[in-house]
Amino acid sequence: QVQVVESGGGSVQAGGSLRLSCVVSGYPGRDFCMAWFRQAPGKEREWITSSRSDATTTSADSVKDRFTVSRDNAKNTLYLQMNSLQPDDAAMYYCAARYGGGCSAAQDWYGHWGQGTQVAVSS
Repeated sequence: QVQVVESGGGSVQAGGSLRLSCVVSGYPGRDFCMAWFRQAPGKEREWITSSRSDATTTSADSVKDRFTVSRDNAKNTLYLQMNSLQPDDAAMYYCAARYGGGCSAAQDWYGHWGQGTQVAVSS
């Protein structure tokens, strides 16, 4: 059974930082893509970044100057370091995973999702 578990959300003031973590378990090998999405109230879910099994990453232009993604394959863990957080960054952050086939910014590419971790940013 594949599991995707996020952690690290919380409440910060504008300008603050948070680091999110996502652990994937249950895949038969290491060839899987991991991605971060976020969804604010009343808005559509938005792709943030993806990481291939070789740790190659792609990120949305809207966050790449403030958010850094890294991957630890030994721990099957994807990290999202978020700096200079703004109220517009407040959302539920979701981790998604897919075994084989590379990565995509499309939600329906991913077959496994976590429950999400909440990020709140006060001004």
